[in-house]
Amino acid sequence: MRFDRVATLVVIGALFVLAAPAGAAELATSSRLQDRRAVVAGQRSYAEGFQDGRFYANGWHITGEMGGVWAPPIKLLDGIWFGVGDTWVGPATRFVSGWGYTRYELPSIDGLRLQRTDFAPDADRAVLFGLTLTNPGAAKTVSVKVDAHSELMGAYPWGDPKLTPNASGNVPDQGRFDGRALAFTDDGTVGGGAPVHHYGAVVASDRTPASGVAAASGGAYRGPQTGTVCAASDSTSLPRACDDGPFGRGTGGELRYSITVPAHGSQTVWVAVAGSDQGLASAQSELARALRDPNGELQAKIAARRALSALTRLSLPGDRLLQNAIDWGKQNLADLTQSASNLQIRWTNQGTQFPAPLGTLARARWFGAGYPDYPWIFATDAEYTAFAAVALGQFSTIEDDLRALRDISDILNHRSGIVVHETVSDGSVYFGHDSQTSGTNDFNTDETVKFPSAVALVWRWTGDNRFRDQMYDFAVRNLRVVDRRLDVDRDGWPEGSGNVERPGMGPEKLDNGVYYMRGLLDLADMARSKGDAATAAWATRLAARLRRQFESTWWDRAAGQYADSLIDPGNAQSFQKHWIGQVPMEAELTGGTTVTPGVASRAHGVAALQAREGACFSGVRPGNLGLFHTGCGGGADGKGDFEIFSLTTSIQAVGEGNYGRLGPGQQRRYTDANAETMFSEPATGGTPDEQPGAMPEIFPSTPQGNASAGIPPNIDRCWTCRSMVMQAWGNYGTAWSVVHQQLGVRPFLGYGALEVIPQVPAGQPSVAGSNIRLGGGSVNVSAHRSGRRYVTVVGTSGLRLRRLVIGQTLPFRARLQAVVLDGRRARASARRTNRGLEVSVAAATHGAHTLIVTTR
Repeated sequence: MRFDRVATLVVIGALFVLAAPAGAAELATSSRLQDRRAVVAGQRSYAEGFQDGRFYANGWHITGEMGGVWAPPIKLLDGIWFGVGDTWVGPATRFVSGWGYTRYELPSIDGLRLQRTDFAPDADRAVLFGLTLTNPGAAKTVSVKVDAHSELMGAYPWGDPKLTPNASGNVPDQGRFDGRALAFTDDGTVGGGAPVHHYGAVVASDRTPASGVAAASGGAYRGPQTGTVCAASDSTSLPRACDDGPFGRGTGGELRYSITVPAHGSQTVWVAVAGSDQGLASAQSELARALRDPNGELQAKIAARRALSALTRLSLPGDRLLQNAIDWGKQNLADLTQSASNLQIRWTNQGTQFPAPLGTLARARWFGAGYPDYPWIFATDAEYTAFAAVALGQFSTIEDDLRALRDISDILNHRSGIVVHETVSDGSVYFGHDSQTSGTNDFNTDETVKFPSAVALVWRWTGDNRFRDQMYDFAVRNLRVVDRRLDVDRDGWPEGSGNVERPGMGPEKLDNGVYYMRGLLDLADMARSKGDAATAAWATRLAARLRRQFESTWWDRAAGQYADSLIDPGNAQSFQKHWIGQVPMEAELTGGTTVTPGVASRAHGVAALQAREGACFSGVRPGNLGLFHTGCGGGADGKGDFEIFSLTTSIQAVGEGNYGRLGPGQQRRYTDANAETMFSEPATGGTPDEQPGAMPEIFPSTPQGNASAGIPPNIDRCWTCRSMVMQAWGNYGTAWSVVHQQLGVRPFLGYGALEVIPQVPAGQPSVAGSNIRLGGGSVNVSAHRSGRRYVTVVGTSGLRLRRLVIGQTLPFRARLQAVVLDGRRARASARRTNRGLEVSVAAATHGAHTLIVTTR
């Protein structure tokens, strides 16, 4: 398979790589467009519809309302539709996903060829829709009509009838035509203690309309869609059968424009949808900015995404699928970058209350977890996505994300150090409250113990001591509160919920224990860099204790795996086959400039990884080959959970890499499992899972011998049954596996040091990466392997280093023969790690270097 981002090329199933405007990359599909969702996003707005160009009801947090046009923290429209003359534009025949935009190839009307291009400017709370009419004949004038159906509502409250307040209190919209634009308002309160709000949305073109009309309330105006309302109890209908859900209270209107299309020329009608949670006047200001220069804004958007793509440019000649997935993963993270202002931080207690806010966060920016049901702020998602963010050079977003989590947590939890779990874009916190006075833990322990590691990770890759200093006090409080309150039996292992939110587990979870150990070492590292000797000593001492007792506590000899949890009394091991059993191999321990890949012993780690590669734990064809959430016979009910998450698959991929298992059937199996869903998922006939180039949350699965327990593709699932079309955390498994493990990039910029110790996957000739961003500079790396000869080439740019180490990772039992650096024999260090035999040499901190290692 060959991939080229600028030429019309190759079929990957029903997926094509196409020529793209202004040098951007595009992917396209024409298969089952009415069943595939699509997202276009800026940092202050996004739109989710379907690849046939229609807007069907979908999503479950607010039943059927998670699609449409959004300007967080509010929804603006259910959708927008175009027509020419009296004919509505038909369903698209091909959908194109580009870097920063989407395009729909539409049926011709009245001899005019039609395309629609959607994009969301990063600076505006608006989404732009451009209908391009191309005339192959004589000049003609036509009427272009635009329908818009409003649905002004907040991202919270949601639709579950047990929640208070509830989306059933959604206030009916009001609409009018003001001579140029359709104007919609929603003024009132959803009840249940929620304050009065003033939402506004406007729809207009950069042209003067010939006419316009709006329904004051309750209007339809859905173009060719009939307005079918699906009930909350409907668990079978596909999205295309539903135009609205039970909470719809929108109205609508129509605009008409007279357009003259020149002979053998084109005209584009740009229509903007803009809005604000601060009233109609604010929405109109957003509209004015969006319509100043739509074409210029589109080109600026494409240029910004091209610049993003220039970071971490990879060449993986033995695995182009993975290379392409990482290229598109950069765009996924940019699409998921969201921001909001004036977040009112309040504890909803899992939707049972809506008290006055505890404080206000003036502005937040974050990586949304996933579209359409999880576009807001999650701690665990950020903590895993951080690895992809630094590997792909997206430093400022992950720094802002972690700052937002700190600030929300401190407001909500009164500076206790407990990290919040889930915060909606209006500031409503669903879960993650330190409810110590009630005697319950309404939070996940893993998010608190992982947080210092996320801070340390960013600090090492950026060398940003100012960021370290901003976050340090919070990181200290994170682990101090765990030690003080969450280790009741004083055995060192923290109690509380972890990543696996399932019943029947013991109070001490494996992932919490492993990440706590890692977090303590990361905190100690930052403490030493700041001269905080007391914190460094405490954290180092406790981590060493946990390390000494780890294998005897957690290794389940009978199962040949690590126990998921410990049950009181006596810390009895419980093995329920959840994915967190792989965390001891996935986690990496760092102290100063020494990295230990994997917490598990080599023997136990390899055994556990091999076991998870079997059909009990991983998928089989025709489904995805990734890692199940819970293996066969596992869980409290003994039924297993055969969902394959992009995260679980990432954990396995990174674990394989930490133990030097990079080849087919090992790491490559799991990195390709994540990548396939973006381009050529086997369960969908070799087409993308949904949107070309987007990594979803959950993959199709087929358990061996139990196909009925598998998970169908999203395109076959109901309007409220689908997982996310685009999810951030899976990029951990692709980007980190290549940049940190295969290319071996290990920055310690807080100490002015950089190690590059690559490992070329078995069966592949080489791996290479250029413009890998580190601090204010970058590094280029290439690694080659031929027989017993290993070559590493490294060059840095813009880095102020005090120490540069270059090496290669050889097979574990390899015997070293010679090491040559820049043409001269060199004295090398050799260290056996779980990866293999790491051979390294200190090099001058400037210029390019070539290292050649030969083995016996």
